[in-house]
Formats: sequence, structure tokens, C-alpha cells
Amino acid sequence: MKKIAVSLVLAASLGLAACSGAEEATTEAADATAEATTEAADAAVEGADAAATDAAAATAETADKAGEMADAAGEAADKAGEAAAKAGEAADAAKEAAK
Repeated sequence: MKKIAVSLVLAASLGLAACSGAEEATTEAADATAEATTEAADAAVEGADAAATDAAAATAETADKAGEMADAAGEAADKAGEAAAKAGEAADAAKEAAK
């Protein structure tokens, strides 16, 4: 009877130890999962911030280039206007010379 009682106590102790180890392993796994999730979320936020910063810089650069092109188009229009005025003057001079 003592052997059975001792065996039951040992079995219960081993079962308790196994359960405690499983609980500890489960807790560690949950902690590791939570930490990995937090790190993944942080990395996603950092990636989104970097992408937004890059997009803003690209947009600003594009706006600057568009402004430069508009300025160049304005200068070309001014030169075309000057050329048209000179052509008009030349036409007037030709009319006068033809008289």
C-alpha cells in the first residue's frame, strides 16, 4: 500500500512538474509572440514613415521641376513674341521699301 501511495505521490508530482513546465513554456511562447508582433508593427510603422517621407520628397522635387518647366515655357513664349514682333517690323519695312 505504501508503494502505491508513494507511486501516486510521485506521479502527481511529475504531473504537476509537467504542467508547470508546460505553463511556463506557454507563457514564454506567448511573450515571444507578443514581442515579435510588436517588433513587426514597429517595423511596419517605420517602413510607412520612410515611404511617406520619400513620397513627399519626390512630390516636392516633381513640383520644383514642373515650376522650372513652366518658367522655361514662359521664356520660350516671350522669345516667340519678340520674334513675331521683329517679323512684323520686317514686314512693315518690306512694305515701305516696296512703295
